[in-house]
Amino acid sequence: MQNNKNKKVLLIKLSSLGDIIFNIPLANALKSAGYNVSWLVSEKGINVLNNNPCVDEVILAPFEKWKKNSWLSNLKEFIELRKYIKQQNFDIVIDTQGRWKSLAFTLFSGIKRRLIGTDSKEFAYLGANEVVNVPPRGDWSLNVVKKYLLYAQYLGVQNQEIKMTLPPSEDKTTNKINDLLQNIDNTKPLAVLCPVTTWETKHWDKDNWKSLVEKLNKKFSIVFTGTEKDAKYIEYINCGKHLNLAGKTGLSELIELFRRSDLVISLDSGSTHLASASNAKRIISIYCATPKSYYSPIGENHTALSGNLSCQFCHKRKCKLKGNEHNACTKIPTVEQVLEII
Repeated sequence: MQNNKNKKVLLIKLSSLGDIIFNIPLANALKSAGYNVSWLVSEKGINVLNNNPCVDEVILAPFEKWKKNSWLSNLKEFIELRKYIKQQNFDIVIDTQGRWKSLAFTLFSGIKRRLIGTDSKEFAYLGANEVVNVPPRGDWSLNVVKKYLLYAQYLGVQNQEIKMTLPPSEDKTTNKINDLLQNIDNTKPLAVLCPVTTWETKHWDKDNWKSLVEKLNKKFSIVFTGTEKDAKYIEYINCGKHLNLAGKTGLSELIELFRRSDLVISLDSGSTHLASASNAKRIISIYCATPKSYYSPIGENHTALSGNLSCQFCHKRKCKLKGNEHNACTKIPTVEQVLEII
């Protein structure tokens, strides 16, 4: 193995939450090979990287703040940030973002080796001088986590262990979850259900969820998670029978909740990927318009379910089909198929 001790690598993956989590095994692989790893990230992913053992330094690129400020103040901050990156004398930068946002940092970084994948877009390749051969966009045959590990393989890293890590829970976080779960029946296994995500084509039918909950009622203590705007949707499924934590937990609390769970049932969502990174005991994830082969959590205790319709997996936010075919993928798998796995 090459001697990488004290070599410094900058990993650029700015957003979203799922994409940040998919890159954590890459960061851990680089760390295990002796690299000092820094990570350039936006506000969306910083909470899963601060105090995460996969990195030595987290560098914030505040894109969410920049959206609200004047271009003049943004330009000043951007120049200062780029100057800081240049001063760190990184040996390698790995741009897995592959977009114009990352181009702005790689192009003038002064870093000798600048890696990017063959799947980059928006002229991001102009900032790189080494191209890593990865499956193109639309090729769902290789799990996304293994896709990112190809960058480590390119650098000669032999250890391809898929190691997920997250920050440890603080006392205030564990205390909050203790309070939220104080009325849960601890004699039953804890099932955490995450039935809402951002795309309508990723949603499993809400009546399927409702039926599933009715059948799990006697065997599990059930908790729902989601954002505040998801509360009404969840209540339709829940019928007021179980604990609805929609809008009551942040990322830190969700991590602690997933760590305590016996079963997580979810979709292709940030919650699924966060549960995977939290090392949840058992995850059953349901895939409708997006491919389970690409996005599903890796592990023998996890199961990904989907249908086998001819239109799957379109990877579209909106279904263009009409009549009975409209959103047909969101009706499958059946409740019975999910129960069989449970």
